[in-house]
Amino acid sequence: MLLAAGAAVFLSWPNLAANAAEAKKGFLPVTDKKDGYSFLYPFGWQEVVVQGQDKVYKDVIEPLESVSVNTIPTSKQDIRELGPPDQVAEALIRKVLAAPTQKAKLIEAKENDVDGRTYYTFEFTAQAPNFTRHALGAIAIANGKFYTLTTGANERRWEKIKDRLHTVVDSFKIEARV
Repeated sequence: MLLAAGAAVFLSWPNLAANAAEAKKGFLPVTDKKDGYSFLYPFGWQEVVVQGQDKVYKDVIEPLESVSVNTIPTSKQDIRELGPPDQVAEALIRKVLAAPTQKAKLIEAKENDVDGRTYYTFEFTAQAPNFTRHALGAIAIANGKFYTLTTGANERRWEKIKDRLHTVVDSFKIEARV
């Protein structure tokens, strides 16, 4: 009885039901209508506030397991205006995503077209003295903004969580705002 009532309430909220239908098992959806993007993050991660980031979710137990989204204004219209995927990813990693004291290494960068929009996705490691973070990223330009989504984990947990992190990156979508 209680389950049926809960289902009825859940289904009566169209946005909740629609978002749940779009979500993959084990993931929760995030939609930022103001900035025009959406993505999925693993169930169990919690939103935290990090100055300078638009959205951040992280695992409570494994703090290096996280996803963050950042947007900055740009006059560019397309990510390809910045250069090829490997050069753009390398510059972003070196100048923004890895601390100057970390040894960063780009593993792969590629261009993807999703619904007529170009995204660059990339994989890299950032080695600090006491840990190595293995990370994935997705970048795109739309709505007068440069969007960056980055997710990753401690290298020692990479094999266990990499499929979930790929799901996060692959779910990142930019919506055209009018």
